[in-house]
Amino acid sequence: MNMTKILLMGLMLLLLIVAVVIGLAWAPDRPVYTLKTRWAAAPSRFIELQGMQVHLRDEGPRDDPEPIVLIHGTSASLHTWDGWTAALKVERRVIRMDLPGFGLTGPAPDGDYRMERYADFIVALMDQLGVRQAVLAGNSLGGGIAWRTAVQHPDRVSRLVLVDASGYPLQSTSVPLGFRLAQIDGLKPVMSRLLPRSMIEASVRNVYANPDKVTPELVDRYYELTLRAGNRESLTQRMKLRETDALSAGLISSIRQPTLILWGAQDRLITEPSGQRFHQDIAGSQYVVFEGLGHVPQEEDPERSVSPVLKFLALKP
Repeated sequence: MNMTKILLMGLMLLLLIVAVVIGLAWAPDRPVYTLKTRWAAAPSRFIELQGMQVHLRDEGPRDDPEPIVLIHGTSASLHTWDGWTAALKVERRVIRMDLPGFGLTGPAPDGDYRMERYADFIVALMDQLGVRQAVLAGNSLGGGIAWRTAVQHPDRVSRLVLVDASGYPLQSTSVPLGFRLAQIDGLKPVMSRLLPRSMIEASVRNVYANPDKVTPELVDRYYELTLRAGNRESLTQRMKLRETDALSAGLISSIRQPTLILWGAQDRLITEPSGQRFHQDIAGSQYVVFEGLGHVPQEEDPERSVSPVLKFLALKP
């Protein structure tokens, strides 16, 4: 066999491998209607707000004067609060939504994913649902939105629960692969069409202290909702933003609402020193650290992580 034939066979093998890899990772956007059956079962509903069809769940007693609004983090969805909702809705009205840019809600028409814009969105949602004042609880990005809303609209927020919240410069010891790739402009054309499920699984496992708790259904949820049309572009836009630390620090210290701060001791994305700083800067705040939990305590161990919330709100365990 001459060298030309060897090179040709090598090239054909390489092309075959590339074709197989692309075939396995090929994942174009999915229209929202194809995802609703699995991820928008009752009591989900959609409301028109700011040019979007916002996916939300509104449960518990309607006569609650101060409902609890739960706000998820980057690339998550309202489902991350399933466990907390089950515990809270017995006595309180619990409202949760897919934020603009994520879940079934999908991209914001104006492409604006700044924190102040998200804070205005939360208040607009409360207005539409007839909620004058609420307890806001948020995880990661959602925690940042919660405290930002409390600062921008202090009369609309009665209490705060911050769960591994954003707000200070990251001192990450590990960042999910999906987040890192979303920040690389050159990969945008590729990432808009290719998305290995294994990459989503690795990213979810990265934010759990115990990766064994990451089930196939959990990976399915993150994977399929990431494929919702427009969400990958929204994530890229959101990841490009850089909040001003000096501004954030000054705003956080101005918070006057009673605040409960919860943190996973094994959070490698927003490490525990950030939790200590929130506790130091928010006068009178309470601080609870969960050993053996990571960046999403409400999802990794709902029963243990909601327990301090029940006490904070003086609810029955």
